[in-house]
Amino acid sequence: MKAEYDFSKAKKSPYAKKLKKQITIRLEEPTIEYFKDLAAEMDVPYQTLINLYLRDCAQSERKLNLRWK
Repeated sequence: MKAEYDFSKAKKSPYAKKLKKQITIRLEEPTIEYFKDLAAEMDVPYQTLINLYLRDCAQSERKLNLRWK
């Protein structure tokens, strides 16, 4: 390995915007179990399944209908 590398001519990755960002989210245990069970049926990691579901909601601009009693 070189002691130093020259990155002065480096270009930003065009795929950088498509990368995932790690966050912390608090979910209820039954919600997690639901997605884990569904993910096991579909042979997909559960976090990937949650991401796909949320992306679908965002792309279709689905709104949650909350009604407080």
